Amino acid sequence: MALKREDVKLFAENKAKVCKNNDGVDRELFTEYGVKRGLRDLNGKGVLTGITNISRVESSEIVNGKSVPCEGKLYFRGYKIQDLVKGFMDDKRFGFEEVAYLLLFGELPNEDELNEFKEMLAYSRRLPTNFVRDVIMKAPSEDIMNSLTRSVLTLASYDKNVSDTSLENVIRQCIQLIAVFPMLSVYGYHAYNHYKKNQSLYIHRPKDDLSTSENLLRMLRPNKKYTELEAKVLDLALVLHMEHGGGNNSTFTTRVVTSSGSDTYSTIAAALSSLKGPRHGGANIMVVKMFKDIKANVSDMKDEKEVKEYLRKILNREAFDKKGLIYGMGHAVYSISDPRAEIFKSFVEKLAHEKGRDDDFALYSMIETLAPQVIGEERQIYKGVSANVDFYSGLVYSMLDIPEELFTPMFAIARIVGWSAHRIEELVNADKIMRPAYVSICDYNDYKSIDER
Repeated sequence: MALKREDVKLFAENKAKVCKNNDGVDRELFTEYGVKRGLRDLNGKGVLTGITNISRVESSEIVNGKSVPCEGKLYFRGYKIQDLVKGFMDDKRFGFEEVAYLLLFGELPNEDELNEFKEMLAYSRRLPTNFVRDVIMKAPSEDIMNSLTRSVLTLASYDKNVSDTSLENVIRQCIQLIAVFPMLSVYGYHAYNHYKKNQSLYIHRPKDDLSTSENLLRMLRPNKKYTELEAKVLDLALVLHMEHGGGNNSTFTTRVVTSSGSDTYSTIAAALSSLKGPRHGGANIMVVKMFKDIKANVSDMKDEKEVKEYLRKILNREAFDKKGLIYGMGHAVYSISDPRAEIFKSFVEKLAHEKGRDDDFALYSMIETLAPQVIGEERQIYKGVSANVDFYSGLVYSMLDIPEELFTPMFAIARIVGWSAHRIEELVNADKIMRPAYVSICDYNDYKSIDER
């Protein structure tokens, strides 16, 4: 009998019901066996799975012997993120390359070291001959993260030392990937925009004397034009998304795959696959969609009472996507504040003014204040709730005319630096493969022959 596509679909639907019946686990068993779901305890504290010297996140402090929430703090290699940002901003430098050097090698570069690193990135900002045509332009996808992952895995075919995990070779590979991620992402979008949406196709080459954020905007826009403020705000966004403590899902994935002895391309592809999940890297897209929904359903954006009541509907699964989440609010670690959001906010306001979107910024600011109030009234929560970095990053990307398809790849363009630093640190220190334990609750069964089943 010749099968049809509908037959396969029906088979899968029927087996999905079987899997739900056979694979379901009673939630109470997690407590009974002391299993920490999501590698976090009931208070949200993460299970210790490693040690890192790359970054540090602080959300609480000890007062009179007790742990109490505090203003969120983020350190890169021991340097407070606010100090790093102030340093390159005051000196009117772009920060991506400087902070990338710090995370990768553990120390701030002097002027000569920074210039040398920029030269390394510029030299590496090249793709193999016909790679854009033969790889990126073929089978373009609306999901640019999938295109990016495919491109990374294909680059492995062009590397004669793909499986060499010596430190010097991995550093070379990481620098190359950091350099080409903007190209792979933007070109992947242009291919999709042309072949799937019937728009014009243009491929702009990066320039060696431009920063990562400048080149990104240059490659993305048809006229290659951008303002200094646009490039500076994008540069700041990349720095703030670059690394976050090591406990996030994609960075953990990086270290797990690295511990198996796998190559750099496979490791980064695994991290990309983790980041693309809507519970990880897709939050800023949901923030933008949520705000569009609010604008469509609230008659007066300046009426705090009306806005607050609509947020309550969102939280109670009566509006927007009916999942009961106010996107961009709350964080797995931070409670009182996310330092990245705090830094971002003032620069977002400047960009909003330049773009004539002061009303949008006012709405974001209002919801930043109202959402924690609504959540506190409607939910029993163990810690405070504040805006996270994704709350404002979606607004920034939209003001920079970055399409939503590129929102998560933008995160990846930044986080590839953190992944690379953690891969290097894992290679330097670890000599064991990571193997977490699971409690088995399967019953014992006696085998039956096929005619007895």
